Amino acid sequence: MAIPVRSAKDIQKLSKANKIVAKTLKYLEDLVKPGISLLELNALGEDYIHSQGAIPAFKGLYGFPAGVCTSLNEVIIHGIPTDYKLKEGDILGLDIGSKIDGWYGDAAVTVGVGKISKDDEELIACSKDTLYHAIDYIKAGMRFKELSYEIENFILSKGYVPLRSFCGHGLGRKPHEEPEIPNYLEGNNPKQGPKIRNGMVFCLEPMICQRESEAKILEDKWSVTSTDGLHGSHYEHAVAIVNNKAEILSVE
Repeated sequence: MAIPVRSAKDIQKLSKANKIVAKTLKYLEDLVKPGISLLELNALGEDYIHSQGAIPAFKGLYGFPAGVCTSLNEVIIHGIPTDYKLKEGDILGLDIGSKIDGWYGDAAVTVGVGKISKDDEELIACSKDTLYHAIDYIKAGMRFKELSYEIENFILSKGYVPLRSFCGHGLGRKPHEEPEIPNYLEGNNPKQGPKIRNGMVFCLEPMICQRESEAKILEDKWSVTSTDGLHGSHYEHAVAIVNNKAEILSVE
């Protein structure tokens, strides 16, 4: 399947959807404190997205029951909100999608609840630093596999491993489009496959495990952990390729 190339007008519309996601994430980050429940955060996030004229894109997507993925501690992605109340020292991933005027936004952060351990600070920093390193590394003309290979090497250099079986993705009139962008090299040759071109829009989302890369899906059929059972972290931005480099769309 061909990877869509967007017009400047299309990118403006995608930027609008992604700015709403960025504002919602910032709003929720400020509310992440001991005592608030995951269900409360989800309701507040959904309400905020609606207040911006958009709809929560994840609610009902593939059957997901909420508008905000709340991934707690060892859950790296796709955590379902529950009545669990946050405690000092927890870490929480917030992943949000929006839809407005037929276009989608998508981004994620991992944040600490109150004072967290130094190990968790470093774990969160790895996902964030990997994301921004990857964005800076992108140049039009390089291959997506080269980008995946660079992401993997950066994660490994920090002493962590990337979660397997899940990946970044294209973004547009659907929440998940071509290409798939793993956080690791598939195969042996990064000089293969589609090239990154001006006008492409996609999400990068490093998902960080401490020891084991293999994914485990929990009994709720959604929450994804590493088989090592240790805390993980996740950061995500939507980017557009403009003037041969990546511009972040999911910023306020």
